[in-house]
Amino acid sequence: MKFLLFTFVGVHLLSLNSGKSIYRNDISQRTFQEIKEEIAHYGDVAKAIINLAVYGKAQNRSYERLALLVDTVGPRLSGTKSLEKAIQIMYQSLKQDGLENVHLEPVKIPHWERGEESAVMLEPRMHKMAILGLGSSIGTPPEGITAEVLVVTSFDELQRRAPEARGKIVVYNQPYTNYSQTVQYRVQGAVEAAKVGALASLIRSVASFSIYSPHTGVQEYQDGVPKIPTACITVEDAEMMSRMVSRGSRIVIQLKMGAKNYPDVDSFNTVAEIIGGKYPEQVVLVSGHLDSWDVGQGAMDDGGGAFISWEALSLIKDLGLRPKRTLRLVLWTAEEQGGIGAFQYYQLHKANISKYSLVMESDSGTFLPSGLQFTGSEKARAIIKEVMNLLQPINITQVFSDGEGTDINFWIQAGVPGASLLDDLYKYFSFHHSRGDTITVMDPKQMNVAAAVWAVVSYVIADMEEMLPRS
Repeated sequence: MKFLLFTFVGVHLLSLNSGKSIYRNDISQRTFQEIKEEIAHYGDVAKAIINLAVYGKAQNRSYERLALLVDTVGPRLSGTKSLEKAIQIMYQSLKQDGLENVHLEPVKIPHWERGEESAVMLEPRMHKMAILGLGSSIGTPPEGITAEVLVVTSFDELQRRAPEARGKIVVYNQPYTNYSQTVQYRVQGAVEAAKVGALASLIRSVASFSIYSPHTGVQEYQDGVPKIPTACITVEDAEMMSRMVSRGSRIVIQLKMGAKNYPDVDSFNTVAEIIGGKYPEQVVLVSGHLDSWDVGQGAMDDGGGAFISWEALSLIKDLGLRPKRTLRLVLWTAEEQGGIGAFQYYQLHKANISKYSLVMESDSGTFLPSGLQFTGSEKARAIIKEVMNLLQPINITQVFSDGEGTDINFWIQAGVPGASLLDDLYKYFSFHHSRGDTITVMDPKQMNVAAAVWAVVSYVIADMEEMLPRS
């Protein structure tokens, strides 16, 4: 799931509606009105894609494909046999679907296992707590860590109470504001607790809603700072302990974690294409990540995004369409560990960066879309708005800011336009990185609509006569 947000500053340009050239320094001298007319001609193609995906014989296909994979393989943690089995299944499935240039690109990815884990409150009463260790956390000694708790609501409070933290387990009961702000406690909580001498840290799950559900995720150690065990606890337990200490109670917890880190292992990014008919060396990339955490089924994060990206190519192929430039599907590996597979893809392909028109990543759910998030120049944004108008038959036409995603940020920071799908984030973060992320969360009809949006945008951008303009 994407959480690193970057600000992209576009160049402010003359009014795009003036009829004057919007490519003053480019080879093209077409007016924006001419570009609008070109895009408008895709109206019938867009309707055909929508009809096939939402109402036709392809409806529910992405959901059914996803259900088959996650029921067969289950969760797909980086470094596990389950992930590698899923990659091989997808490789064969993409070939059987008739897509072109299906291949696997080798990468090295992390291998971490959580092992057995538990947390038991011993004082002021016995209470077995639900926990999920955080990615790359070290384990405890076999006998565990038994210590008094210090509850804080922020890093600032931790600093103010630093003398109290030594030798204790720090519990963060930070309020949830939004994901990008609150996730810093999960990512940095162990390091900040270790700096003040804590023995371990327990972080309130970063979730918009909870039914006693812990949510895992990646955390990062820092060079020169002792590594301490760290896990997420439920919202309910974090709030309960906060109430207890406010009444003067002393809390003691016994934490046991069998987590271990192993050497990096071999894996693959999975790639398939519809090769462009006129400019095959130019690329529009659609993507989602195939790996997941080791709880639930990884159906929502990010099975849905991976499978609507596959579905986009399937829809275009089924309609007999071949865009001018290549449509490339990439199913990333080890996204949850920080975009590991995507970074290695970027390193391998960045020499051709000038040939990438648009990079797209779906990693925020495939519920009913609100629209498209986009990062790029003002000229490119104006074009994207016209493309989104083609989706009026399903009433999804809005263009928002912040098109970044963990796996495509490398390209966006280098100037390539980027897009991501926006939908119900409250629902998304209710299930995110938890045991509740199963196929039951998914709605086949909403996936149909998400796939239609993904297919229309990717096809039209790939088939326009010119690439999207950059800053």
